[in-house]
Amino acid sequence: MMQMDGAARDLDMAARCGEPSYLWRAGQERRMSMVIAAAGDRLRGRILDNGCGVGAYLEHFSEYSSKAFGLEFERQRASLAAGRNGGRVLVAACENLPFRAGVFDLVLSHEVLEHVQDDRRAAEEMVRVLRAPQPETSQPGGRMVVFVPNRGYPFETHGVYWRGRYRFGNIPFINYLPRRLRDRLAPHVRAYRPSDLERLFGNLPVRVTSRKTLFGGYDNLVVRWLVFGRLLQALAQFLEKTPLHVLGLSHLWVLERDET
Repeated sequence: MMQMDGAARDLDMAARCGEPSYLWRAGQERRMSMVIAAAGDRLRGRILDNGCGVGAYLEHFSEYSSKAFGLEFERQRASLAAGRNGGRVLVAACENLPFRAGVFDLVLSHEVLEHVQDDRRAAEEMVRVLRAPQPETSQPGGRMVVFVPNRGYPFETHGVYWRGRYRFGNIPFINYLPRRLRDRLAPHVRAYRPSDLERLFGNLPVRVTSRKTLFGGYDNLVVRWLVFGRLLQALAQFLEKTPLHVLGLSHLWVLERDET
């Protein structure tokens, strides 16, 4: 196999696994607040950040629970995450979680499922490790918070694969192409319609407690052009409450483990 130089390896990793959150900005803070609201009391229990990247969200979970763990496929990122989180990070694939069944009160999957080899298998594994409800004590089941790209978003934010290499950037209208053509141009990443997520979690012992579509945080624009960026953020959050939410950047689904 031909050896890749450092830059090529970095691009390949970015294409396959996405870019983790290196900086904690308003967009990440907003998403974290949504996770906290969805988790409720489960935030004090055992938490898994499944695909934790460099550990930014995991670090914030540690403010609430001493039993928050991360899992990351890429060893370099896992090492960075472990360094900032006291070593509580394992290297493994999302399709084969190295945990017993029913051990977690909360599982976060933040923009990860679109990159795994088998997203259905990864979904099954997350459900498996969620705590089942305990009717005898009226304790509800564990919850899973899932963020994935929305195929209705007008841009493919992960770029395309064209003429033998990845070309990054916000490429317009790729997600609106027929799936076979779309997946030829972006074979490294999935994008989901609501019906895709319904099939992904179908016949699994979970129920959907909430679902919404989010626009981006536009934090980079705020840094460059403060007033314009703030106006765009306000407009985007307003659109989330209108029928135009279907054009949002990401789906946010919250699922709870059922008895079955």
